[in-house]
Amino acid sequence: MNPVQQICCRAFQAALRLAIPLLPYRRPETVERVEDLPAIIRARGCTRVLLVTDPGVMALGLTRRLEESLTLAGMSCAVYDRTVANPTTVQVEEARELYLERGCQAIIGFGGGSSMDCAKAVAIRAARPRKPLSKCRGILKVRARLPLLIAVPTTAGTGSETTLAAVITDADTRHKYAINDFPLIPRYAVLDPAITVSLPPALTASTGMDALTHAVEAYIGRSTTRDTREASLTAVRLIFENLDTAYADGNNLTARRNMLHASYLAGCAFTKSYVGYVHAVAHSLGGVYNVPHGRANAVILPMVLEAYGSAAHRRLAELARAAGIAGADVPAPEAAGRFIQAVKDMKRRFGIGDTIPELKRADIPRLARYAAREGNPLYPVPVLMDAGELARLYEGLLEESV
Repeated sequence: MNPVQQICCRAFQAALRLAIPLLPYRRPETVERVEDLPAIIRARGCTRVLLVTDPGVMALGLTRRLEESLTLAGMSCAVYDRTVANPTTVQVEEARELYLERGCQAIIGFGGGSSMDCAKAVAIRAARPRKPLSKCRGILKVRARLPLLIAVPTTAGTGSETTLAAVITDADTRHKYAINDFPLIPRYAVLDPAITVSLPPALTASTGMDALTHAVEAYIGRSTTRDTREASLTAVRLIFENLDTAYADGNNLTARRNMLHASYLAGCAFTKSYVGYVHAVAHSLGGVYNVPHGRANAVILPMVLEAYGSAAHRRLAELARAAGIAGADVPAPEAAGRFIQAVKDMKRRFGIGDTIPELKRADIPRLARYAAREGNPLYPVPVLMDAGELARLYEGLLEESV
C-alpha cells in the first residue's frame, strides 16, 4: 500500500479508536434457556413473533422447545425457515413479507450466523421499509429503532448474537456486504448448550475456529480496549480448553456451554475492536462461491497471521500464553510462532484443509478488490495491505499452489 493510502487508513482508524468510549456499545443480556423467552418477550409488550431459521435447524427439531413455550404462553409464532448459508436479499424480503402478513412485533434469529444475520436484516427492513438494504451497507446507516431482536445461536462460533453487524449477499451481483449499526445488537442472546449438542463434529470445529478468528483478530488489531482484550484472552483460553472436547463428544454440556461463552465473548470483542483481513477475504469467498464463513476463516487464519510478520508477534505471544502454549519466559517471536503452529495443528486435527477448492484464479483480482474495499480503512490491522498484496493471499489458497 502506498504511503498516502496508509496515512489515510491509519488516520481514520485513529479517529474511530478515539470515538469508541463515546459510542453506544452494549452487550446483549444473556439468557440460559429458550423456555425463559416468552416471559421476556411479553414483558416487552410483544405477543406475535417471527422466528427466522434454516431448513437444517427445523429438520433437527431444535426450535420445538421454543415454539412449544411460546404456544403455552398464548403467543403466536410465524416461522421462516428458508435461510441459506450467506443469506441473500431474496430471503430477507421473503421473511419480511411473512413478518408483515402475520403482524409480528418481535424477531428471533435461531441458528447459525446466517439465520441471525437474516433476522437482523428483516428487522432493518421492518423499521425502514422505504430504504433498500444496499443503502444501509457500511457504518451507521440504519439509524432506526428496530423491533425487539433476540438471537438464539445453535453454533458456538459466529458471534452474531452479540454484534452490530449483519452480512448479506446481493442476490443479483453475489457481492457480500456488511451492515454495521448499533440497533443491530440483539437485546437478548440465549446461550443454551442443549441446543448445540446435535451440531455435527465438522461444524463444531469450523464454527469454533470462527470464534477463535474473532478473538484473535480483535486482539491483535490496533483498536483494542481493556475489556476487549480481556474478552479475547478469555475466549482464546476457553476455545483451546474446550473445542477438542466438544468436537469429540458433542454431548458434553460443559464443553458446549464454555464454547458458547467463548463465542459470546469473542463476539463482544470484535464488535468493538473489529476484525481484519481474514474476514475481508472470507466474506468475498462467501459472497462469490458461497463458501461457509467458518470454514473460510479457519483455512485463512494462519496464513494471514504469518503475513503480518513481526508486527503481530507481541500480541500473538500474549495469546499463546493465555492458551497455555508458551510460558512467560518464551521470547515473543517464538511464542507467536507456537501460536500459529497450534492453529495449524488444530485445523489438521479437525480435517480442515489449507486451500479453497472453489477458488478460481481468474476471479482473484476481483475478489482482492472486494476485500480491500471492505478492510480499508475500517479494519485496524497490524499491517495494511492493498488489493495487490491481498491477491497474493488468494493465490496461496488455490489448490494448485499446494
